[in-house]
Order: sequence, then structure tokens, then C-alpha cells
Amino acid sequence: MATSVIFDWLAKEGQKLSECKHDSPFSILGPQAHEDKWIIRAWVPEAEKVCLLINQQEIELTNPNHPWIFETILSKNPGSKYQLKVNRAAIQHIQNDPWAFRDEWMGEVDRHLFAEGNHHHIWEKMGAHLVEREGVKGSMFCLWAPNARSVSVIGEINSWDGRHHPMQKRLGGIWELFIPGINEGCLYKYEIRSQEGHCYQKADPYGFHHEIRPATGSIVSKLNNYDWEDSHWINNRDTSNPLDQPIAVYEMHLGSWLHASANEPFIEKTGEARECVPAAELKPGTRLLTYKELADKLIPYIKEKGFTHIELMPISEHPFDGSWGYQVTGWYAPTSRYGSPNEFRAFVDRCHQEGIGIILDWVPGHFPKDSHGLAFFDGSHLYEHSDPRIGEHKEWGTLIFNYSRNEVRNFLVANLIYWFDQFHIDGIRVDAVASMLYRDYLRPEGEWIPNENGGNENFEAVKFLQQANHVLFQNFAGALSIAEESTTWPGVTQPTDIGGLGFNLKWNMGWMHDMLDYFELDPWFRQFHQNNVTFSICYNFTENFMLALSHDEVVHGKSNLLNKMPGDDWQKHANTRALLAYMWTHPGKKTIFMGMEFGQRKEWNVWDDLEWELTKYEPHKGIQRLISDLNKLYKSQPALWKDDFDEYGFQWIDCNDNKNSVISFMRREKTDGEWLVVIANFTPQGHSNYKVGVPVNGFYEELLNTDGENYGGSNMGNMGGKFTDEWHIHGYDYSIDLSLPPLSVLVLKHNPSKSIGKGS
Repeated sequence: MATSVIFDWLAKEGQKLSECKHDSPFSILGPQAHEDKWIIRAWVPEAEKVCLLINQQEIELTNPNHPWIFETILSKNPGSKYQLKVNRAAIQHIQNDPWAFRDEWMGEVDRHLFAEGNHHHIWEKMGAHLVEREGVKGSMFCLWAPNARSVSVIGEINSWDGRHHPMQKRLGGIWELFIPGINEGCLYKYEIRSQEGHCYQKADPYGFHHEIRPATGSIVSKLNNYDWEDSHWINNRDTSNPLDQPIAVYEMHLGSWLHASANEPFIEKTGEARECVPAAELKPGTRLLTYKELADKLIPYIKEKGFTHIELMPISEHPFDGSWGYQVTGWYAPTSRYGSPNEFRAFVDRCHQEGIGIILDWVPGHFPKDSHGLAFFDGSHLYEHSDPRIGEHKEWGTLIFNYSRNEVRNFLVANLIYWFDQFHIDGIRVDAVASMLYRDYLRPEGEWIPNENGGNENFEAVKFLQQANHVLFQNFAGALSIAEESTTWPGVTQPTDIGGLGFNLKWNMGWMHDMLDYFELDPWFRQFHQNNVTFSICYNFTENFMLALSHDEVVHGKSNLLNKMPGDDWQKHANTRALLAYMWTHPGKKTIFMGMEFGQRKEWNVWDDLEWELTKYEPHKGIQRLISDLNKLYKSQPALWKDDFDEYGFQWIDCNDNKNSVISFMRREKTDGEWLVVIANFTPQGHSNYKVGVPVNGFYEELLNTDGENYGGSNMGNMGGKFTDEWHIHGYDYSIDLSLPPLSVLVLKHNPSKSIGKGS
């Protein structure tokens, strides 16, 4: 090629680089073969002088073709074994040349698996990785943006100027660049130019750490640098069937459980106070607790109350506190609001060492339109559908993932595995599953697109959920995968190999709505709505259900649980105790939202503490004591959980006494043949001499009475238990003659050791 032609070509290439329009900087930069020699070209925008340092020599580079392309000719290929001494704006520094490190980071197998949606550890390639290449330490950046015209790494290293570090486009729309000298903690983003020339600054979709809101940058962070101490917990978890275990979940929002004084800085182990950026809406003079502080305060509380798991509302990075975390922008990063990724790991580790599991809310159903997030990522509808009739939740103002695209599905499935692998979580609750399953979800006629069969099912979302659950249980056999699915979609908790969605638990939204509707009634009217209480058993064994009284039921004008109840203050507390006890004795695993365990009065406010001052008062202390005792009883009595999903585990004694709004039933388990008798009276009218049929003669010990004085009740009861009478009722030859307290639940158990000597 003639010299003048080369000059012209290089001038044009340099112009493309300076205008951020180049997708292949490796084609001209770094070591380039030239006849029998090698040309070294360095891209150093705004430099005044650049010298090559090699073999203890200093060679000044020239820039004959473009002011920012500096070059020289060498007799041999130096590989990456050289440095550049750069003079820019009267400042001199020495650096390695990013374009000297030319080997592909993401290999053929990785690209193939990613392209077909089956690279379940894709985070090990995507994102920013602190690595050493050819003896040089730095960060490897890798991004998927197939429709971009150019991509640059911007950050503190280059004054956020996209001209300095253009990335190399590889096969499959993968962009790569190794930048020497970038250390942990460095801020960065990607500057993406579309084919039309539009410029977008995006946080890293695979970023492992992000700035504290309102800042939106990604932070270079290490993986696999935490020493876990929970191997015993993990081994037990993954060699056990969680459905055969008691599960009582405390659902919570970390940022509004409790706050600290803003005058009380959190001091890290290094002795340095971490900056904490409060949300403007927080109560003046307060700040969020850190992961460390939460561990110190929350774990003892959860242990005292007896919960088996904590469910955290989404802690993936999100820009707006008021979204509660459900509008995610940093899918691979625990939010920095409360600390670093390793501090979150330490929180989980401590929970496990104290016997507490961690469930995360996971939100693969939608994502926000924030400019630094996934929306219109590379100048095209990459992660979302382009047609708003299938790609947008207008009511929520969010976008819907394009589940038919392999790489998008891979992004989400790998993200699920990432949280279990990197943070040792024990379960997920998938939010708003119904919004994923139905194309017409919250859409008026004419604003949605039917599937190929003319129906409203979203087959792509179904396949995604099946893949996600299949891969999850392949990797973590003891995991919990819980669906918040509000319709009657069949097979939510059935295995994927028989067409189910593959979850192992489903929130029982029907039970929740029926029971709240029932308890909001004046007790006199409850006799006409007995079906609200009994209907759940008709379908209870069609899925593996979890009973949940969640955050959704204590916001947006719905009142908190206590204030949903009718009557005076005593009745409100008694109703609350009765509902909670019925929930704990009904088949299914349990979840309640924070504050319900002590009878919070106000609706939940994301900016405020719970009403901890209420726990000074006996009625609220009583609900707290009841929750602790319910969890003790629950965990100690296998009949309450061992056969939750087997029809044998539940047997009505009498569900027809609607006149008195009384129900009675047995909870049973097969292994040891144990059973409990449960009687609930849902009116303020107590009943003396109320007979309940039982299958075995003898003494029935009263294990729980929600009307106990210790719980704030009237202390009406049965003196610790009752012997049976030979009175045939409810199909049994024996019965127990009970005093049923007002608005109460009793739990009794046959005690053979006291069955002799009734008359003595």
C-alpha cells in the first residue's frame, strides 16, 4: 500500500476514533505487523508527547497521520512488554498500552453458550474483572451491545471522556477492553454510540457494585474474596427437602425497619467512617442502618421471635427508595445504601451461623426506564420488546424483558444463579409472576398482542421461568423458589419436566384476600361468610402453598393489619391474634410483613421506622409474645408442617358451625402418627361447654390459647387441658367439652401420659 494511501487511511481511522465511531481499535492500535517489521501505534488523546519505554530504552513516538495516534517501528513484535510515557497538560505519567493486550477474553465456548442462553455463570466473563494479563494488573471490561456503533469505557481514569478508551467489538456483539492499572473501587460507565450517532452513558448491566443513589456509576469490585463460615448451613440446606421443614418468614424492607441517628456514624474495621447519603425524605436527623448494624440488631430480634427465614424486599441496586427496590438498575449488585457487597455477604453469613435463612425478592418481570439502565441500551430495544403492546407496563411505567431473546434470558437466569453462588442466599420470591404469564395483564382490549394461538398466555415468559427454576434446582437442590402468582395458572409448583413452572412454593393469594375480607367484617356478619374461612381447603392441595400477609396489604390506604380489624381496641388485638394463630395452624408455610408481629397501627411508610414505641404497651407486647410462642409451637410440632402438601395433613372436625363462627380441625403427620386439634372462635362471644369430637380417648393438653392473659386476652380457658367424654359428635366416639374464649384459637394435643386416672 502506498505511503500516501496509508496516511490517508490512518487519518480517517484516527478521525473515527476521535469521534467515537470506531468498533475495531485493535485493527490499527497496539503492535501491528508491517512487512518484516512491527509498527507500535498508541492512542493518546490530547497528549503533547509520548515515548515508548522498552528494554530500558526510551523512544519518542511521532504522530504523522493523526494528532492523537503516536507510532514507531520496531524490528520485533514486543507483545505487551512495553510502556508509554505520556506528557499531557504539563503532567507526565507512565502507563501500559491497553491495545497491547489483544487476546480475546470471552472465548468461543463462552460466546456460544451465551448466544443460546445457557451460560449460567456469564458474570464470570461479563462486567469488570480485576485480573492480571501477561504480568500486568488491571481490569477487563466486557459488555454485550450488538447494535452499538462504538462503545468506550469512561470513568475516573479518563475524566469521563469517551474518546480515551474505545472497546473492541468481538463476535456476537461482545465488546472487550483490558485497561491496565485500574484498581478496586474505580468508578466507571460505558459510553455507547448508536448507529444514528446518539450517545448514551450506561451503568454496567453486570456491575458487581454501584454508587450510592442518586449517583449512578458502577464500581470495579472483586469477586470471590470473602471467607465464608456457613458450610454447615449450606450442606444441611442442600441435602434436605425444604418442603419437609418448618418455614416461618419475616418479610422486611431493610431501609424502613429501623433507622440510626445521623450523628452516629458507622465506623468500619479500618477505623474510617463511611459516608452515608441519606434520602431527602428520611426523617431529619436519621440515616439508614448499614448491613453490619442490621446484622447486630436484626438477627437477635429474629431469633427471639422464632422466625426461620428473613425475606428481603429487593436489594439489587435501584435508584429510587420509593420503588421499594422493585425497579432494579443494578441486577448483579447489592445496593450500596447499606454498605459494600462483602458487607452484605457478612450479613448473610451471620444469619446462617445463627440458623436463619435469607430469601430475596427477585424481579425479572420488568425494569425501569432510567437513562443509565437497560432501557434502549445500545440505541435499540435490546433487553425489551420494541412494541409497547408487549414491551411496556404503562400502569407501572416500566419495560418488559424480551424473554424470546436468548441473551436476555441468559442475563436473568445467570443473575438468579449469581445470587445463590456469590451471596449464599437460600431462596427467592419472584414478584408479580402473573404480569409475566399473561400478555393482557393490566391492559385494555386492543392494547395487547395475542400469542400465535390467539390466546393471552406469554409462552416466552413460561419458558423463561421453567428454565430459571430448572437451572436453580440443578445447582442448589435445597433452594426455595416462591411465586407471587395471583391467578389460577395451573402447575405453578409442578416440576418443569411435566409442564409446570418449577417453583416449589406459591403464595396463596386467595387465602389472604378471603381471610382479610372476613376479618374486616363486623363479627355478627361473619356467620354469613363462613366460606371465606373454609374455601381455601378446597384447593389447598393443588399447589404447594405459602400463606402470606405481605407488604402489599399494609400500604396505599389499606391500613395495617391491626387497624383492619373491627371493634374496640381489645377486639382489634384479639382479632389480630386469632388471625395469626389460624394462619400458623392452617396448612402451608408462613410469611408476615414486618410490624405485624407487634400490631403496628400506621400503614407502612418506606421513609420511616416501624412504630417501635408501641412495644412498650402490653397489648402490643402480647402480640409479640404470641408470635414467639406460635413459632415455638410450630417448630416443635411436626404435625403443623411435615405434611403441609399432603391431604392427610389436614382433617376437618367441623367446618359448618357458621352460626357461632367456630371451626375445628386436626393437623396430622404420617411419620410418627401425631396430631393436633385446633378450634377457632371468630366472634367476641365466648362459649362454655362447647363439644368437639376427637378420635382418641384421654387427656388433651392445651398447648396454645390466644386469649391467654400473657397475650393481652381475657384469660378464659381450660385449665391446661381437658379429658374426653364418651359423647358421640362430629363422627367420633369421644369429645372434649371446652370453654371457647372470644376471638380466639385453641391448640390441643392428646397426651397419653395423663390419660390414666381421670377420676382420681
